[in-house]
Amino acid sequence: MKSETNEPLFIFEIANNHQGSLQHGLDIVEAMGRIARKHRIRAAVKLQYRDLVTFIHPDFRSGDHKHIKRFLSTELPAADYATMVSAIHEHGMIAACTPFDESSLELLINHGVDIVKIASCSANDWPLLERIARCSKPVICSSGGLRQQEMDQIVNFFEHRGVMDFSLLHCVGLYPTPNDALQLHVLDWMRRRYHWLRIGYSGHEAPTNLDPVKIAVAKGARILERHVGIPTSGSPLNAYSMDPAETEAWVAAALLARAISGDPAQPKHVTQDELDSLLSLKRGTYLRQPVKNGDVITAAQVFFAMPCAAGQTSSSEFLAGMHATHDYESNAALTERRSRTTAVALRSLLHEAKGMLHEAGIQIGTSYSIDMSHHYGPERFRQHGAIIVNLINREYCKKLIIVLPGQSHPMHRHMVKEESFQLLHGDLQITRDGDGASMRPGDIALVERGVWHSFSSRHGAIFEEVSTTHVVGDSYYDDPEIASIDPMQRKTVLEAW
Repeated sequence: MKSETNEPLFIFEIANNHQGSLQHGLDIVEAMGRIARKHRIRAAVKLQYRDLVTFIHPDFRSGDHKHIKRFLSTELPAADYATMVSAIHEHGMIAACTPFDESSLELLINHGVDIVKIASCSANDWPLLERIARCSKPVICSSGGLRQQEMDQIVNFFEHRGVMDFSLLHCVGLYPTPNDALQLHVLDWMRRRYHWLRIGYSGHEAPTNLDPVKIAVAKGARILERHVGIPTSGSPLNAYSMDPAETEAWVAAALLARAISGDPAQPKHVTQDELDSLLSLKRGTYLRQPVKNGDVITAAQVFFAMPCAAGQTSSSEFLAGMHATHDYESNAALTERRSRTTAVALRSLLHEAKGMLHEAGIQIGTSYSIDMSHHYGPERFRQHGAIIVNLINREYCKKLIIVLPGQSHPMHRHMVKEESFQLLHGDLQITRDGDGASMRPGDIALVERGVWHSFSSRHGAIFEEVSTTHVVGDSYYDDPEIASIDPMQRKTVLEAW
């Protein structure tokens, strides 16, 4: 189940729509396989297993309970389910299954099912969940009927049992679900609260209602589940199951929403076409009076007006104090560029670091100082260094360390200070006395006195350093080039940013 891709996983749930016929079930699998191949999607077909001998109390097998009658009338032998699992794999899809009892869980393991799906009605069936937690398979859980505190309980349950590949789906257990009961805002809450999990949406709205899947995708749902089937003259589909044509329309709507929304894991991308389009609306900078080559251009000497031509200094690029590189006539377009100074570059990186704090939801208050640690000079800070937020320095010390994407902090040690790092946000690779480790948010790494250590981040990291008192000059670097530089020249100290 785990995958580096952020492409959504589509789950087609057959449930009892096979009508108790192996061939009908295989026809549904084949239809879903065609849709998956046509749209080149990651797709799973989900079955439901129940050991009806033990699942239904013997006194109720002949009663009028609508679900029991349905289960008994569509019962398939275990061998037929095994055949459908094989067919799912042959069509290049993932086999998923919802077990409603412990013996059914054992059966799906024997059948080689890839994913265990927990139905909403079983999301607090603790005897069954205890067994699922030990099955060593990816687990997806629907949350229909669960209050927020109960969802916390489920997440903690699987976390405590070491189930690393766990996903949670927003779901409303009404069949079909009307629009005013969908509560898709819960997806936002789930993504904030369980940000390390894969969050998705299991829908039961009317088959022709495509708006919910579009909204779910826009809100970042990475798993999308619907009931599917093929109607027959004697067995029409229920009000929340989709036929193949409706299923394909649902997939197409989700993919369109994904194209419109973009990949939530990627930063905003600005194209040259967009820049060119906006340039045509910008004001350009023009000279009020003639200017000679080498003159300093003041704000009083220019005015801003449309159009702004390619290569012209826009109103946003103009900076008083620019030097003219050639003569200009009155009303001429200014074509000078700002100097890309080290100070300008460092200010941009500070903005990036503050953005990382905002994204992580970390507030630092108003009492702090900032160290920009640049071991090979400010010009190479983007590659080597870190931003240190100094918060407390008494007998104990607390700092926040911000490592920009792709940035590394060189090998060093402290002889007076002992410190511990706890990763709060992002990814961090730490090396201590030659042993490397990758940290996940929440992980703690102890660095004892005299231990050589370094750290880096692929995508950016924020970690908390708790230590004994910080002593100036207690950082000793392995690289002689760094060691030869005065400690105060290795950093820029800021009172505010």
